[in-house]
Amino acid sequence: MPPPPIQLLPLATFTPDLYTRAWQSTPHPSLPLLATTHDKTVTVFSLATFSKHSSLTGGHSRSIRSCAWQPSSSSQTLRLVTGSFDSTAGIWTYNPAATLEKPIGQGEEEEEEEEEEWEFTLVLEGHENEVKSLSFSPSGQYLSTCSRDKSIWIWEHLSGGEDGEEDEDWETVAVLSEHDGDVKTVAFAPGFKQGKRHDGRRYGSDCLASGSYDDTVRVWREDQDGEWGCVSVLEGGVGTVWGVEWEKRERENGRYQRLMTAGAEGGVKVWELKEEEGEEEEGDSRWGGVPNRMRQSLREEWEVKGVLPRVHTREIYSVGWSGESGLVATTGGDGLLVVYEEDEETNEWKVRAKVEAAHGPYEVNHVTWCRRFDKGAEGRHEEMLVTTGDDGVVRAWEVRIGE
Repeated sequence: MPPPPIQLLPLATFTPDLYTRAWQSTPHPSLPLLATTHDKTVTVFSLATFSKHSSLTGGHSRSIRSCAWQPSSSSQTLRLVTGSFDSTAGIWTYNPAATLEKPIGQGEEEEEEEEEEWEFTLVLEGHENEVKSLSFSPSGQYLSTCSRDKSIWIWEHLSGGEDGEEDEDWETVAVLSEHDGDVKTVAFAPGFKQGKRHDGRRYGSDCLASGSYDDTVRVWREDQDGEWGCVSVLEGGVGTVWGVEWEKRERENGRYQRLMTAGAEGGVKVWELKEEEGEEEEGDSRWGGVPNRMRQSLREEWEVKGVLPRVHTREIYSVGWSGESGLVATTGGDGLLVVYEEDEETNEWKVRAKVEAAHGPYEVNHVTWCRRFDKGAEGRHEEMLVTTGDDGVVRAWEVRIGE
């Protein structure tokens, strides 16, 4: 029996238009908020009303390229980190008092209230060139930034403070400089559900992937002494690596999450960590018990286990892997929005839906899966796609399956 059809239907255009190139849109992990970077500003939209909620301005001297929400916090403070062409990352916090005055997720009503809601609290400096991508570890403890200067920095948020309030105290814990070209993107692997035991003895709790203009992807892990190192270099003819995306669903067979890489050649590959015989014995560890002088030689082997059908005719800028349905979406320089599905029996990927000129004649810079909070969902479609383009427009797409 063939799989049910999938349709991509225009759902809404977020208002107002931004009237300038928009780079990325990032949904909050749990709240109905979507942060979009453009020019020197981040516009936060409501996912309930598809309208502007608030703005973050005045923190950077050049355009903001990327942003990331801190996934967890010991207080009610919202924290957003921005990466800019001015070579810095900025920490923004949302005033809890203002939150009470205007519920989270509501549209913008009082323009003059904006400056009181968001506070630019800290600048993270160190990169020599523009910060291109940001990613938080699942716990929110670590932040990774990457830059045109060929380096990756890992920062640790030292939480604490009196009366349960969090301090803006960040410390550099690693500077990784093994890439031979600009580092385009970084992504921490998602965490497993709390209480689910998984091979932390072998792999550790945090894993970072980075894509570069040197045509490679590198996988990084932290050892038991807190030292970060490259454990694998993924090469495979995708040209400049524009996007990396981790599988967001925990695998039934207990294996490690897969990784997708997309590049300038318009192709997407699926990588899987190769299991080694004997690793499952009690006490075996990728790092533990190994002298420091030997750890540098330890490596993981990642294999190509799938290739998505080649549809794009130009660079693929962004890949989104749904944690709910397992569907994958891609966008890029040719303006296409494409959705793929994996055949669970054959593990082959197939194109299930495609929209040409998703943003008219403009390039589409980013795509992300996003939970639906709008009234029109009616409990039937819990997820939608959001695309962000050079036209300064942020679009929501309904993913209709089997109707």
